[in-house]
Amino acid sequence: MVIAIDGPAASGKSSTAQWVAQRLGYRHVDSGSLYRALTAAALRDAAVDEPWSGEQLVTHGPRVSLRPEGSSFVVRIDGADCDAEIRDNAVTSQVSRVASMPEVREWVNAQVRQAAQTHDVVVDGRDIGTVVFPNAPLKIFLVADPWERARRRLNQRLERRPSDDEVAEETDLLVQRDAKDATQTVQAKDAVLLDTTYLTQPEQVERIVALAHAVTHRPLVT
Repeated sequence: MVIAIDGPAASGKSSTAQWVAQRLGYRHVDSGSLYRALTAAALRDAAVDEPWSGEQLVTHGPRVSLRPEGSSFVVRIDGADCDAEIRDNAVTSQVSRVASMPEVREWVNAQVRQAAQTHDVVVDGRDIGTVVFPNAPLKIFLVADPWERARRRLNQRLERRPSDDEVAEETDLLVQRDAKDATQTVQAKDAVLLDTTYLTQPEQVERIVALAHAVTHRPLVT
């Protein structure tokens, strides 16, 4: 069973997908973490301004692993935890151009499909329902107003209420990121559109869990 959750940056895909996986007894796969891990591995060995190619980047693939752990698949670089590293500004500033490379996308998609061969999964990304799992029984496309996405991201990052100026600056960055990622972020024709602008995260999770239950007719995990 595959549940595909797509949407633009900071739409809450990963946190919502992880929570949904826990509720259903599935495992969560964050495809974005693979793009970030490959970027981080390359940054360890090369300068940011080097003209990277997709072929060059996928040579770092054997260093990146996706391992089942709890209710998720956790990404590792050289066998070690790398979560803080793949979320830092150096990786964030480069990951869009890395993710646009066809060779990199093919490599990431192969890792995600392999993870789904032996587990029920909730996978989040940008083209999970259109490219990676076009036949997924349930596809969700999350959207939210850019201002609200920016506010949520800053709340999480700063652990305090951001000022309007901070939110405005982050909104501009998100709009720019949306433009860069537009060709990859496409809603599948059979995806359920879920606008989360005025929804709490528990409300988002409950709606997706209810849809999954309707599709699978399986009892929920308590």
